Amino acid sequence: MTAAVLVFVGVATTSVVATGLARRYALARSVMDHPTDRGMHRTPTPRGGGVAIAAAWMVALPVLWALGEIDGSATLGLCVGGGAVAAIGWWDDHRGLPAWVRLAVHAAAAAWTIAHLGDFSAMHVGDGVIRLGPAGAILAGIALVWMINLYNFMDGIDGLAGGECVTAALAAACILHARGAAGLGWLAFVLAAAGAGFLVWNWPPAKIFMGDVGSGFLGYAFGALALTAESKAGIPALALLIPLMVFVVDATFTLFRRLVAGERITQAHRSHVYQRLVRRGWTHRRVTGLVLVVNGGLAALAWDAAVNPARLPVAVLASTAAVSAVGTLALRLTPERTRSRESEDAATTAPGGR
Repeated sequence: MTAAVLVFVGVATTSVVATGLARRYALARSVMDHPTDRGMHRTPTPRGGGVAIAAAWMVALPVLWALGEIDGSATLGLCVGGGAVAAIGWWDDHRGLPAWVRLAVHAAAAAWTIAHLGDFSAMHVGDGVIRLGPAGAILAGIALVWMINLYNFMDGIDGLAGGECVTAALAAACILHARGAAGLGWLAFVLAAAGAGFLVWNWPPAKIFMGDVGSGFLGYAFGALALTAESKAGIPALALLIPLMVFVVDATFTLFRRLVAGERITQAHRSHVYQRLVRRGWTHRRVTGLVLVVNGGLAALAWDAAVNPARLPVAVLASTAAVSAVGTLALRLTPERTRSRESEDAATTAPGGR
């Protein structure tokens, strides 16, 4: 316990300092998110603070490998894959890149990672496994690319993506340690600590956003942790994704809804549940607070599913239903704002990239 406290305090403190330095750099180089009619903030704000979280991951991996906690193949896969996603995000924060370029790098990073993590021909579900054969690796790669992008989609208001990082990573760390995957548990713990340090600067009202370097990387990190646990330790990947179900459900349902409506999915929008709540008058702090409360319940479901594998299918269904119900209820209890007021707000708000 003492070692865990020291590691958390040390990593979190370092992240606070590193995020502060990233903010100074962003201000000096004018790496800013400016208000537009598609987003949720009102003043120009520096971005790129997520580099501190990515850096913690890149330092922790070789240390854990040197201590014999993670094997060399996984270390190489996670270092290069995570580094590539963070690097393309950093570039995009500075210059802006076409969606196809980012997606190509994400796909390459996912392919590299899957190739270094081992066999994905079977997936643990409940007490048994589903045999997938060669398609397993392809499905794992697609899932990882989607995780990278959905986390980015959900990074749109102050504190949300950072708070999700802390709660989901802490839940993952507890599950992994309990199931005997200590090395992966420590990696998740470092992720939580780095996220906590970043959140000092990002809690509403945010002084810096994490940018694509942080949001894309975190999507990769959580997806890669789940896949590594599946392939290296026999821990169901789905159990580690339950604490992220707010992000998974909102992003996935919104994508399908926009596809059905014939909208261009690469175009910026404000139709996620969390965005709709802000448009109806909720503060960033209130929306983020609600998500963190829900995450507490999701973490309990994930823990139960991890220690009682037979309950995993029920836990996945229950978490999906609970998140959907909370989002629907919150929207129904919050009336639409008038068009004139909403138009007025649109002129002074801006996109995500926290």
